Amino acid sequence: MEKIELRILGISSTHSQTFAYALVLAEKGGPRRLPIVIGNFEAQSIAIELEKMKPSRPLTHDLFKSLSEVFNIKVKEVIIHKFEEGVFHASVICFDGVKEEAIDSRTSDAVALAIRFDAPIYTYESILNEAGITIEQEKSKSKVTKPTDTKKTGTQDKDVQEQSLKDLSLKELQKLLKKAVEEEAYERASLIRDEIQYRKDKKKK
Repeated sequence: MEKIELRILGISSTHSQTFAYALVLAEKGGPRRLPIVIGNFEAQSIAIELEKMKPSRPLTHDLFKSLSEVFNIKVKEVIIHKFEEGVFHASVICFDGVKEEAIDSRTSDAVALAIRFDAPIYTYESILNEAGITIEQEKSKSKVTKPTDTKKTGTQDKDVQEQSLKDLSLKELQKLLKKAVEEEAYERASLIRDEIQYRKDKKKK
């Protein structure tokens, strides 16, 4: 199965969940985006490494890298290989000079490690087809923002806030998804995408 390389487009705060962020991965050389909701700690860890900041004490992912280097273990690549019930699953491919092992991981942790080891991040066509969001033209280059402890601001999109996604028709959801993508509101887009996918899967059964 052919792998598709991804790059980190940015991290944005969310309004629908407390202390949650949307990690946006982009198809390298393509229009598709893969928004993934991650926790505050993982978002901090990814942002700090991307910005080349040095914390006063090593974070968990820094410790993992230090231990790996001591025992001559390298992270060759990260593969996001499954999307099931709205959850992404990843594997960290490690090599000690003799054998290669695939270690199951949360996608956020896998990405945090990939950055530290300068390892590529991949997924498969099936994942992008199922969970990816396509934009016709990228209006502006997204910036990575350092996550901070934030509270709900009450500024959620009114279309989502006032009416449950479950109450909308498929056509309305697709229209809302297009609007969210155009506004680069990737976390909101991921919620709408998951609802559309849930209905498609339910229809197949």
